[in-house]
Amino acid sequence: MAALLKTLFLHPPSFKGFDGGAGARYQARREIRSFWYPTWLAQTAALVPGSRLVDAPPAGLTLDDVAPLARDYELAVLHTSAASFAHDVGVAEALKRENPRLRIGFVGAHVAVERERALGASPAIEFVAGNEFDFTVQEIAQGRSLASVAGLSYRVNGHFERTPERAPLENMDALPFVIDVYHRDLVIEHYFIGYLLHPYVSLYTGRGCRSRCTFCLWPQTVGGHRYRTRSVEHVVAEIAQATRHFPTVKEYFFDDDTFTDDLPRAEAIARGLGRLGVTWSCNAKANVPLSTLRVLRDNGLRLLLVGYESGSQEILNRVKKGIRLDIAREFTKNARALGIKIHGTFIMGLPGETRETIEETIRFARDIDPDSLQVSLAAPYPGTALYREALERGWLAKTELVDAGGTQTSVLGYPHLSREEIFASVERFYRRFYFRPRKLFGFLKEMAQDFDVCKRRLAEGRDFVKFLARRHSSA
Repeated sequence: MAALLKTLFLHPPSFKGFDGGAGARYQARREIRSFWYPTWLAQTAALVPGSRLVDAPPAGLTLDDVAPLARDYELAVLHTSAASFAHDVGVAEALKRENPRLRIGFVGAHVAVERERALGASPAIEFVAGNEFDFTVQEIAQGRSLASVAGLSYRVNGHFERTPERAPLENMDALPFVIDVYHRDLVIEHYFIGYLLHPYVSLYTGRGCRSRCTFCLWPQTVGGHRYRTRSVEHVVAEIAQATRHFPTVKEYFFDDDTFTDDLPRAEAIARGLGRLGVTWSCNAKANVPLSTLRVLRDNGLRLLLVGYESGSQEILNRVKKGIRLDIAREFTKNARALGIKIHGTFIMGLPGETRETIEETIRFARDIDPDSLQVSLAAPYPGTALYREALERGWLAKTELVDAGGTQTSVLGYPHLSREEIFASVERFYRRFYFRPRKLFGFLKEMAQDFDVCKRRLAEGRDFVKFLARRHSSA
């Protein structure tokens, strides 16, 4: 076998404050400064000895900073997204100018479903990987010919070739710990999420999601609808390793699409984490039973990130969310009674949205009253059922998911509800949820109890005001 290629894994610089990393649930500038870990890139970097991972946005690196790195490498693997793709192509071309012999490949959900189209964007891109790309990239870095590597589309003699698909990974324990790459290449203090304690670390314990939500990017493109999981022992061992690498970490976050898809396993992991004495949080569906919530809470669970999406049962049914509002209410009540915090996420502009359902959703959010929330615009990512439905029905008013500054735009419009109205509903939602005496008093109380939290909340408040100003300029 040929010598291992010296490999750079790069999350490229993009819009200022933009998090489109291989962990971001949606790619845009956030309401407050937020950066997820580039876990997918780190996972692959862990398979390539001697590689380096550079995560440009959280580190504040510009194109001028990263372009010279091309001179030191033979292979560069860039993670891209629908929102950042045009910018990322420009980065690839800059790397190629610095080192014409550099081989460049793109990975990520966006290019996985539009491989040949991505290759056609620039001759600087030699190959594009589909689906799970961990071992695909490893084999390329080992010097194998592209024609012999499953799961690729690549450029050869002026045209594109596609190799057979790579089977989904079944033995998830075959993946090495990402935490070692974080320790080697990243600065954990650069990563902020408003609802998580700082500093935090996030990683995956499995891939795939059993739910069929029409809008969700990852299960429909790279993860699939089977929840393929690492063993309980493997997960607990990685967190134990993380506590040695990062003694200052205050919270671990499990970014599986739905960590609570397998309740007995979630409880077993929780008990292992309880023995380690760590604080942790995870993604969850709004139907976790009280008995499981109690086990998780008793073993270090602090917060659940819950996708409620809408307060309209009709919309939830239409997008195949698989959740009943009455169950969601009971779940939220139980979590609050146990002292588990909830960060709720909602989406404006899903199919079936009307002026009335917008009001229903705002009332529902105020009623269940999660500790914090995020309101996004419906984003029809290529490769999703929502994207196909939007094209078929003529709802796609525009294709750019973010504006020139990286702020999420409203791209779906309906005969009865314009995209401008949908765009405006996000700010109205935020104002009516947060600008209430109870919420404001809660923030002030939290700030008074912890000086570090006080500084952070003031900075986040400033970011939030700027976010609202950007939205006005984008309207």
